[in-house]
Amino acid sequence: MTTPAEVPVLGLLDGRPLPRTGLDRRLAALRTGPRAAALPAPGSGEDRQLARWVAQVLLTEALCEAVAAERGLAVRPEAAPARLDQRAAVELGSITAAAYEGSAAVRAVCAEVTADVEPSAAEVAHYRALAERPPVVVWRIVLADGSVLDAAPETLPLALSEALRAAPPGERVTAVGWTATRLAAVPAAVPETDPSAVVRAAARRVAFVRWLDHARATRLTLVPGLEHPGDPAQPDNHHRH
Repeated sequence: MTTPAEVPVLGLLDGRPLPRTGLDRRLAALRTGPRAAALPAPGSGEDRQLARWVAQVLLTEALCEAVAAERGLAVRPEAAPARLDQRAAVELGSITAAAYEGSAAVRAVCAEVTADVEPSAAEVAHYRALAERPPVVVWRIVLADGSVLDAAPETLPLALSEALRAAPPGERVTAVGWTATRLAAVPAAVPETDPSAVVRAAARRVAFVRWLDHARATRLTLVPGLEHPGDPAQPDNHHRH
């Protein structure tokens, strides 16, 4: 099913048009929000890509609101937004992560459809083995311009790495045109004593992404101008090979 580009709809859910007004409000809020200066210029290709991205977030929210209603899930629309850590956000993908953080319905559906997902003993053992590896040594270094960076010794120019290793912490060294001071080793994170919860959460995120991809494909219809931003067929996708 297709919808003419001039029809002001966000997309179709189970064949039912969703009004575009929610997208317009969300974009207007971004334009007047604290990060407005970082947004692309209105009317540019990047601005249209932003609209596509926000549209996919809203469609994901609408889809999960429908699923939550169908399954009788308890949803508190007034609930405070969630905050995902970097690992979780990457595993979900930017669109799903934004919908998850902002929508209680998305979080409720995620919990419902992944409730039975459990990692295998082998997956937990593999994660534990990785976590118990000796931590990678990381140096905290101050460069000549005063900037601070954390770097593993083997990632630095060999001569600089050797000079820093030979010098005591706090001593300024110069090698191959680089001047730097090694402050200290960055403390390694302490691995979890029981990684089951970490592995379970990751497995459930993967399961939710798979479930959501299928639900989007079967229940949502995108409209011209609001295609997925990664769709290679739409004119503003610049990731061409």
